[in-house]
Amino acid sequence: MPKFLRGITLVLLPVITLALGWELGITYEQKRLHKVNEQLEFLYTGSTDSGRVISDPEDEVNFALLYGIWRLLLRSYIEPDDLQIQPMLFGAAAGLVHAVGDPYTSFMTPNQNEDFHISLQGKLEGIGAQLTMRENMIVVIAPMKGSPAQDAGLLPEDIIVVVDDEDITGEDLNQVVNRIRGPRGTKVVLGVIRKGVDEIVSVSITRDEIKIPSTEYSVKDTASGSIGIITINQFGDSTTRDTEKALRSILKEDDLIGVILDVRFNGGGYLERAVEMVSLFVQQGEVVSVVRMGEEAERHFVNGRPLSTDIPLVILVNEGSASASEILAGALQDHDRAEIIGKKTFGKGTVQEIFELPGGSSLRITIAKWHTPNGRDLSKEGIDPDKEVERTMENINAGEDPQMEAAVDYFMGKTMEK
Repeated sequence: MPKFLRGITLVLLPVITLALGWELGITYEQKRLHKVNEQLEFLYTGSTDSGRVISDPEDEVNFALLYGIWRLLLRSYIEPDDLQIQPMLFGAAAGLVHAVGDPYTSFMTPNQNEDFHISLQGKLEGIGAQLTMRENMIVVIAPMKGSPAQDAGLLPEDIIVVVDDEDITGEDLNQVVNRIRGPRGTKVVLGVIRKGVDEIVSVSITRDEIKIPSTEYSVKDTASGSIGIITINQFGDSTTRDTEKALRSILKEDDLIGVILDVRFNGGGYLERAVEMVSLFVQQGEVVSVVRMGEEAERHFVNGRPLSTDIPLVILVNEGSASASEILAGALQDHDRAEIIGKKTFGKGTVQEIFELPGGSSLRITIAKWHTPNGRDLSKEGIDPDKEVERTMENINAGEDPQMEAAVDYFMGKTMEK
Protein backbone atom coordinates (compact mmCIF):
# COMPACT_ATOMS: atom_id res chain seq x y z
CA MET A 1 0.00 0.00 0.00
CA PRO A 2 1.33 3.50 -0.82
CA LYS A 3 2.75 5.39 2.13
CA PHE A 4 0.33 8.29 1.60
CA LEU A 5 -2.67 5.97 1.68
CA ARG A 6 -1.54 4.56 5.00
CA GLY A 7 -1.76 8.07 6.39
CA ILE A 8 -5.34 8.42 5.15
CA THR A 9 -6.26 5.04 6.58
CA LEU A 10 -5.06 5.98 10.04
CA VAL A 11 -7.35 8.99 9.96
CA LEU A 12 -10.30 7.14 8.52
CA LEU A 13 -10.22 4.30 11.00
CA PRO A 14 -10.63 6.30 14.21
CA VAL A 15 -12.51 9.30 12.90
CA ILE A 16 -16.19 8.83 12.36
CA THR A 17 -19.51 10.69 11.68
CA LEU A 18 -22.54 12.70 12.83
CA ALA A 19 -21.28 15.81 14.58
CA LEU A 20 -23.97 16.73 17.08
CA GLY A 21 -22.52 19.99 18.38
CA TRP A 22 -25.00 21.24 20.91
CA GLU A 23 -26.74 17.92 21.44
CA LEU A 24 -26.78 17.08 25.14
CA GLY A 25 -25.10 13.82 25.88
CA ILE A 26 -27.81 11.41 24.79
CA THR A 27 -25.14 8.99 23.70
CA TYR A 28 -22.70 9.70 26.48
CA GLU A 29 -23.85 6.89 28.74
CA GLN A 30 -20.45 5.29 29.09
CA LYS A 31 -17.30 7.39 28.86
CA ARG A 32 -13.91 5.74 28.56
CA LEU A 33 -10.87 7.89 28.05
CA HIS A 34 -7.93 6.17 26.42
CA LYS A 35 -4.35 7.38 26.49
CA VAL A 36 -3.07 8.62 23.16
CA ASN A 37 -0.28 6.06 23.01
CA GLU A 38 -2.76 3.24 23.62
CA GLN A 39 -4.94 4.52 20.78
CA LEU A 40 -2.01 4.72 18.42
CA GLU A 41 -0.90 1.22 19.41
CA PHE A 42 -4.37 -0.06 18.54
CA LEU A 43 -4.40 1.79 15.24
CA TYR A 44 -1.02 0.41 14.21
CA THR A 45 -1.21 -3.11 15.65
CA GLY A 46 -4.91 -3.92 16.09
CA SER A 47 -4.20 -4.97 19.69
CA THR A 48 -6.46 -3.70 22.47
CA ASP A 49 -5.55 -3.14 26.13
CA SER A 50 -7.45 -6.34 26.94
CA GLY A 51 -5.18 -8.34 24.67
CA ARG A 52 -7.88 -8.89 22.07
CA VAL A 53 -6.49 -8.61 18.54
CA ILE A 54 -8.59 -7.06 15.81
CA SER A 55 -7.81 -8.05 12.23
CA ASP A 56 -6.10 -5.32 10.22
CA PRO A 57 -8.62 -3.58 7.92
CA GLU A 58 -5.79 -3.09 5.41
CA ASP A 59 -5.74 -6.86 4.95
CA GLU A 60 -9.48 -6.97 4.25
CA VAL A 61 -10.42 -3.74 2.45
CA ASN A 62 -8.94 -2.22 -0.66
CA PHE A 63 -8.73 1.54 -0.06
CA ALA A 64 -7.53 2.19 -3.60
CA LEU A 65 -10.90 3.77 -4.42
CA LEU A 66 -10.41 6.52 -1.83
CA TYR A 67 -6.81 7.05 -2.88
CA GLY A 68 -7.86 7.26 -6.50
CA ILE A 69 -10.56 9.82 -5.73
CA TRP A 70 -8.02 11.90 -3.83
CA ARG A 71 -5.59 11.87 -6.76
CA LEU A 72 -8.33 12.72 -9.25
CA LEU A 73 -9.44 15.71 -7.19
CA LEU A 74 -5.87 16.98 -6.92
CA ARG A 75 -5.37 16.60 -10.65
CA SER A 76 -8.73 17.70 -12.05
CA TYR A 77 -10.73 19.92 -9.67
CA ILE A 78 -11.23 23.39 -11.14
CA GLU A 79 -10.42 25.24 -7.88
CA PRO A 80 -7.42 23.42 -6.39
CA ASP A 81 -7.06 26.01 -3.60
CA ASP A 82 -10.44 24.85 -2.27
CA LEU A 83 -9.07 21.38 -1.57
CA GLN A 84 -8.50 21.71 2.17
CA ILE A 85 -6.96 18.54 3.52
CA GLN A 86 -8.36 18.45 7.08
CA PRO A 87 -12.01 19.15 6.24
CA MET A 88 -11.84 16.63 3.42
CA LEU A 89 -10.43 13.94 5.69
CA PHE A 90 -13.08 14.67 8.30
CA GLY A 91 -15.72 14.51 5.57
CA ALA A 92 -14.43 11.18 4.30
CA ALA A 93 -14.43 9.81 7.83
CA ALA A 94 -17.95 11.08 8.44
CA GLY A 95 -19.18 9.40 5.28
CA LEU A 96 -17.50 6.13 6.22
CA VAL A 97 -19.26 5.88 9.55
CA HIS A 98 -22.55 7.35 8.42
CA ALA A 99 -22.78 4.36 6.07
CA VAL A 100 -22.85 2.07 9.12
CA GLY A 101 -26.42 3.25 9.64
CA ASP A 102 -26.21 3.72 13.41
CA PRO A 103 -27.12 7.30 14.44
CA TYR A 104 -25.22 6.98 17.72
CA THR A 105 -21.88 5.99 16.25
CA SER A 106 -20.32 9.33 15.46
CA PHE A 107 -17.22 11.43 14.97
CA MET A 108 -16.72 14.91 16.36
CA THR A 109 -14.14 17.42 15.22
CA PRO A 110 -12.11 19.16 17.95
CA ASN A 111 -14.54 22.10 18.09
CA GLN A 112 -17.58 19.86 18.18
CA ASN A 113 -15.97 17.64 20.79
CA GLU A 114 -15.27 20.67 22.97
CA ASP A 115 -18.87 21.86 22.62
CA PHE A 116 -20.09 18.39 23.55
CA HIS A 117 -18.05 18.32 26.77
CA ILE A 118 -19.21 21.82 27.65
CA SER A 119 -22.82 20.77 27.13
CA LEU A 120 -22.47 18.05 29.78
CA GLN A 121 -21.29 20.73 32.20
CA GLY A 122 -24.58 22.54 31.60
CA LYS A 123 -23.51 25.46 29.37
CA LEU A 124 -23.78 25.76 25.60
CA GLU A 125 -25.07 27.98 22.81
CA GLY A 126 -27.64 27.17 20.14
CA ILE A 127 -31.32 26.30 20.11
CA GLY A 128 -31.10 23.65 22.85
CA ALA A 129 -32.53 20.51 21.29
CA GLN A 130 -31.53 16.88 21.24
CA LEU A 131 -31.69 15.30 17.80
CA THR A 132 -31.17 11.89 16.33
CA MET A 133 -31.43 10.26 12.93
CA ARG A 134 -34.09 7.62 12.53
CA GLU A 135 -34.91 5.91 9.23
CA ASN A 136 -32.97 8.64 7.39
CA MET A 137 -35.02 11.39 9.05
CA ILE A 138 -33.87 14.04 11.54
CA VAL A 139 -36.02 13.51 14.63
CA VAL A 140 -36.27 15.68 17.74
CA ILE A 141 -35.74 13.62 20.87
CA ALA A 142 -36.46 16.54 23.17
CA PRO A 143 -36.00 20.26 23.56
CA MET A 144 -33.99 21.08 26.68
CA LYS A 145 -35.86 22.60 29.56
CA GLY A 146 -35.98 26.39 29.34
CA SER A 147 -34.22 26.36 25.98
CA PRO A 148 -35.07 28.52 22.96
CA ALA A 149 -36.31 25.36 21.23
CA GLN A 150 -38.76 24.61 24.02
CA ASP A 151 -39.92 28.23 24.25
CA ALA A 152 -40.54 28.26 20.50
CA GLY A 153 -42.71 25.13 20.69
CA LEU A 154 -40.44 22.44 19.23
CA LEU A 155 -41.74 19.04 20.40
CA PRO A 156 -40.40 15.51 20.85
CA GLU A 157 -40.93 13.37 17.72
CA ASP A 158 -41.01 16.44 15.44
CA ILE A 159 -39.29 15.55 12.16
CA ILE A 160 -37.17 18.36 10.75
CA VAL A 161 -37.52 18.63 6.97
CA VAL A 162 -36.71 22.30 6.29
CA VAL A 163 -34.08 24.66 7.73
CA ASP A 164 -34.32 28.32 6.71
CA ASP A 165 -36.39 27.48 3.63
CA GLU A 166 -33.87 24.82 2.53
CA ASP A 167 -35.16 21.26 2.07
CA ILE A 168 -32.79 19.04 4.09
CA THR A 169 -34.19 15.73 2.86
CA GLY A 170 -31.27 13.38 2.25
CA GLU A 171 -28.82 15.28 4.45
CA ASP A 172 -27.20 13.55 7.40
CA LEU A 173 -27.34 14.69 11.02
CA ASN A 174 -23.98 16.42 10.76
CA GLN A 175 -25.13 18.57 7.84
CA VAL A 176 -28.42 19.51 9.48
CA VAL A 177 -26.77 20.42 12.78
CA ASN A 178 -24.34 22.67 10.95
CA ARG A 179 -27.29 24.42 9.30
CA ILE A 180 -29.08 24.92 12.61
CA ARG A 181 -26.09 26.12 14.62
CA GLY A 182 -25.26 29.81 14.73
CA PRO A 183 -24.37 32.70 17.04
CA ARG A 184 -26.68 33.73 19.85
CA GLY A 185 -29.24 36.34 18.94
CA THR A 186 -29.70 35.04 15.40
CA LYS A 187 -32.78 33.21 14.18
CA VAL A 188 -33.30 29.88 12.50
CA VAL A 189 -36.63 28.72 11.11
CA LEU A 190 -37.36 24.99 11.14
CA GLY A 191 -40.06 23.30 9.14
CA VAL A 192 -41.22 20.15 10.94
CA ILE A 193 -43.62 17.30 10.33
CA ARG A 194 -45.67 16.92 13.51
CA LYS A 195 -47.83 13.98 14.52
CA GLY A 196 -51.50 14.79 14.03
CA VAL A 197 -50.87 17.89 11.91
CA ASP A 198 -51.44 17.71 8.15
CA GLU A 199 -49.24 20.65 7.12
CA ILE A 200 -45.58 21.38 7.80
CA VAL A 201 -45.28 23.39 11.02
CA SER A 202 -42.93 26.39 10.97
CA VAL A 203 -40.95 26.95 14.18
CA SER A 204 -38.89 30.16 14.46
CA ILE A 205 -36.16 29.94 17.11
CA THR A 206 -33.77 32.63 18.32
CA ARG A 207 -30.44 31.07 19.26
CA ASP A 208 -29.10 31.86 22.72
CA GLU A 209 -26.72 30.77 25.44
CA ILE A 210 -28.22 27.82 27.24
CA LYS A 211 -27.55 27.16 30.89
CA ILE A 212 -28.89 23.89 32.12
CA PRO A 213 -29.15 23.26 35.86
CA SER A 214 -28.54 19.61 36.57
CA THR A 215 -31.47 19.39 38.97
CA GLU A 216 -34.13 21.66 40.42
CA TYR A 217 -36.44 20.93 43.32
CA SER A 218 -39.43 22.30 45.16
CA VAL A 219 -41.97 21.20 47.77
CA LYS A 220 -45.70 21.24 47.02
CA ASP A 221 -48.13 21.50 49.93
CA THR A 222 -51.39 19.56 49.65
CA ALA A 223 -54.28 18.81 51.96
CA SER A 224 -52.79 15.35 52.55
CA GLY A 225 -49.20 16.48 53.15
CA SER A 226 -46.16 17.80 51.30
CA ILE A 227 -44.75 16.35 48.08
CA GLY A 228 -41.15 16.81 46.99
CA ILE A 229 -40.57 17.46 43.29
CA ILE A 230 -37.09 16.94 41.84
CA THR A 231 -36.68 17.83 38.18
CA ILE A 232 -33.65 16.09 36.65
CA ASN A 233 -32.59 17.85 33.46
CA GLN A 234 -29.55 15.73 32.59
CA PHE A 235 -27.32 13.00 33.99
CA GLY A 236 -24.12 15.01 34.06
CA ASP A 237 -21.15 15.45 36.35
CA SER A 238 -23.03 16.95 39.31
CA THR A 239 -26.43 15.28 38.98
CA THR A 240 -26.13 12.74 41.79
CA ARG A 241 -24.64 15.29 44.17
CA ASP A 242 -27.34 17.84 43.36
CA THR A 243 -30.13 15.28 43.63
CA GLU A 244 -28.84 13.95 46.93
CA LYS A 245 -28.72 17.48 48.33
CA ALA A 246 -32.29 18.13 47.16
CA LEU A 247 -33.54 14.82 48.53
CA ARG A 248 -31.95 15.38 51.96
CA SER A 249 -33.71 18.72 52.16
CA ILE A 250 -37.05 17.25 51.08
CA LEU A 251 -36.82 14.35 53.55
CA LYS A 252 -36.75 16.86 56.40
CA GLU A 253 -40.42 17.69 55.74
CA ASP A 254 -42.46 16.33 58.66
CA ASP A 255 -45.58 15.63 56.59
CA LEU A 256 -43.87 14.29 53.46
CA ILE A 257 -46.09 11.84 51.55
CA GLY A 258 -44.01 11.26 48.45
CA VAL A 259 -41.33 12.35 45.98
CA ILE A 260 -41.72 12.99 42.26
CA LEU A 261 -38.70 12.53 40.00
CA ASP A 262 -39.37 14.41 36.77
CA VAL A 263 -37.22 13.18 33.86
CA ARG A 264 -39.43 14.45 31.05
CA PHE A 265 -37.39 15.89 28.18
CA ASN A 266 -34.24 14.45 29.76
CA GLY A 267 -32.19 12.92 26.97
CA GLY A 268 -29.73 11.17 29.28
CA GLY A 269 -26.05 11.45 30.15
CA TYR A 270 -23.62 9.29 32.09
CA LEU A 271 -24.47 5.66 32.82
CA GLU A 272 -22.74 5.97 36.20
CA ARG A 273 -25.07 8.79 37.26
CA ALA A 274 -28.15 6.66 36.52
CA VAL A 275 -26.76 3.83 38.68
CA GLU A 276 -26.02 6.27 41.51
CA MET A 277 -29.50 7.77 41.27
CA VAL A 278 -31.21 4.38 41.56
CA SER A 279 -28.93 3.68 44.53
CA LEU A 280 -30.53 6.58 46.41
CA PHE A 281 -33.80 4.63 46.61
CA VAL A 282 -32.96 0.91 46.49
CA GLN A 283 -30.99 -1.05 49.11
CA GLN A 284 -29.84 -3.91 46.91
CA GLY A 285 -30.19 -5.37 43.46
CA GLU A 286 -29.32 -4.77 39.84
CA VAL A 287 -29.80 -1.47 38.03
CA VAL A 288 -28.93 -2.37 34.45
CA SER A 289 -26.98 -4.94 32.47
CA VAL A 290 -24.78 -4.02 29.54
CA VAL A 291 -24.72 -6.66 26.78
CA ARG A 292 -21.65 -6.53 24.54
CA MET A 293 -20.73 -8.49 21.45
CA GLY A 294 -19.43 -11.94 22.36
CA GLU A 295 -19.18 -11.20 26.09
CA GLU A 296 -21.15 -11.98 29.21
CA ALA A 297 -23.50 -9.24 30.34
CA GLU A 298 -21.85 -6.58 32.50
CA ARG A 299 -24.21 -6.09 35.43
CA HIS A 300 -24.38 -2.84 37.40
CA PHE A 301 -25.72 -2.91 40.96
CA VAL A 302 -26.77 -0.29 43.49
CA ASN A 303 -24.08 0.83 45.91
CA GLY A 304 -25.95 -0.16 49.10
CA ARG A 305 -26.08 3.38 50.50
CA PRO A 306 -29.67 4.56 49.92
CA LEU A 307 -31.15 7.70 51.43
CA SER A 308 -34.69 6.35 51.50
CA THR A 309 -36.04 2.94 50.58
CA ASP A 310 -39.63 3.52 51.67
CA ILE A 311 -40.71 7.01 50.64
CA PRO A 312 -43.30 6.61 47.85
CA LEU A 313 -41.95 7.57 44.42
CA VAL A 314 -43.43 8.67 41.12
CA ILE A 315 -41.32 9.11 37.99
CA LEU A 316 -42.68 11.36 35.27
CA VAL A 317 -41.62 10.36 31.74
CA ASN A 318 -42.52 11.30 28.18
CA GLU A 319 -41.37 10.77 24.62
CA GLY A 320 -38.32 12.94 25.34
CA SER A 321 -37.09 10.73 28.19
CA ALA A 322 -34.19 8.70 26.83
CA SER A 323 -31.07 6.80 27.69
CA ALA A 324 -30.06 7.27 31.34
CA SER A 325 -33.61 8.47 32.09
CA GLU A 326 -34.90 5.13 30.86
CA ILE A 327 -32.36 3.23 32.96
CA LEU A 328 -33.55 5.08 36.07
CA ALA A 329 -37.24 4.60 35.32
CA GLY A 330 -36.84 0.99 34.18
CA ALA A 331 -34.83 -0.10 37.22
CA LEU A 332 -37.15 1.52 39.75
CA GLN A 333 -40.15 0.10 37.90
CA ASP A 334 -38.67 -3.42 37.86
CA HIS A 335 -37.91 -3.18 41.58
CA ASP A 336 -41.52 -2.07 42.24
CA ARG A 337 -40.01 1.00 43.81
CA ALA A 338 -41.79 3.69 41.77
CA GLU A 339 -44.98 4.40 39.86
CA ILE A 340 -44.23 5.53 36.29
CA ILE A 341 -46.63 8.17 34.93
CA GLY A 342 -46.69 9.90 31.54
CA LYS A 343 -46.01 8.66 28.01
CA LYS A 344 -43.87 5.85 26.59
CA THR A 345 -40.20 6.83 26.56
CA PHE A 346 -37.98 7.31 23.52
CA GLY A 347 -36.35 3.86 23.50
CA LYS A 348 -32.65 4.65 23.35
CA GLY A 349 -31.08 1.52 24.77
CA THR A 350 -27.57 1.35 23.39
CA VAL A 351 -24.20 2.14 24.95
CA GLN A 352 -21.55 4.28 23.33
CA GLU A 353 -17.85 4.18 24.16
CA ILE A 354 -16.03 7.48 23.86
CA PHE A 355 -12.50 7.58 22.42
CA GLU A 356 -10.61 10.85 22.85
CA LEU A 357 -8.35 11.11 19.84
CA PRO A 358 -5.09 12.92 19.11
CA GLY A 359 -5.69 16.52 18.11
CA GLY A 360 -8.83 16.98 20.22
CA SER A 361 -11.38 15.11 18.13
CA SER A 362 -13.30 12.15 19.46
CA LEU A 363 -15.04 9.01 18.29
CA ARG A 364 -17.97 7.33 19.90
CA ILE A 365 -19.01 3.86 18.87
CA THR A 366 -22.07 1.84 19.82
CA ILE A 367 -20.57 -1.13 21.62
CA ALA A 368 -23.45 -2.60 23.63
CA LYS A 369 -27.15 -2.66 24.49
CA TRP A 370 -28.60 -2.42 27.92
CA HIS A 371 -31.37 -4.33 29.60
CA THR A 372 -33.42 -3.54 32.69
CA PRO A 373 -33.15 -5.86 35.74
CA ASN A 374 -36.06 -7.89 34.37
CA GLY A 375 -34.37 -8.26 30.99
CA ARG A 376 -36.26 -5.65 28.95
CA ASP A 377 -34.32 -4.40 25.93
CA LEU A 378 -34.65 -0.63 26.15
CA SER A 379 -33.66 -0.10 22.53
CA LYS A 380 -36.64 -2.16 21.39
CA GLU A 381 -39.23 -1.41 24.04
CA GLY A 382 -38.58 1.84 25.86
CA ILE A 383 -40.43 2.22 29.15
CA ASP A 384 -44.20 1.93 29.23
CA PRO A 385 -45.73 3.99 32.04
CA ASP A 386 -47.83 2.30 34.69
CA LYS A 387 -50.36 5.06 34.08
CA GLU A 388 -50.44 6.74 30.68
CA VAL A 389 -51.28 10.44 30.79
CA GLU A 390 -51.09 12.78 27.80
CA ARG A 391 -49.84 16.37 27.93
CA THR A 392 -50.83 18.12 24.75
CA MET A 393 -49.45 21.28 23.18
CA GLU A 394 -52.68 22.96 24.22
CA ASN A 395 -51.96 21.96 27.82
CA ILE A 396 -48.44 23.36 27.58
CA ASN A 397 -49.58 26.65 26.07
CA ALA A 398 -52.23 26.99 28.78
CA GLY A 399 -49.70 26.27 31.53
CA GLU A 400 -51.45 23.00 32.40
CA ASP A 401 -49.66 19.81 33.43
CA PRO A 402 -52.00 16.81 33.61
CA GLN A 403 -49.04 14.46 34.15
CA MET A 404 -47.87 16.34 37.25
CA GLU A 405 -51.47 16.49 38.47
CA ALA A 406 -51.76 12.72 38.06
CA ALA A 407 -48.60 12.25 40.14
CA VAL A 408 -49.99 14.44 42.93
CA ASP A 409 -53.31 12.59 42.81
CA TYR A 410 -51.45 9.29 43.09
CA PHE A 411 -49.89 10.29 46.41
CA MET A 412 -53.11 11.74 47.75
CA GLY A 413 -54.88 8.53 46.83
CA LYS A 414 -52.27 6.46 48.68
CA THR A 415 -52.70 8.72 51.72
CA MET A 416 -56.47 8.18 51.66
CA GLU A 417 -55.92 4.41 51.47
CA LYS A 418 -54.16 4.57 54.81
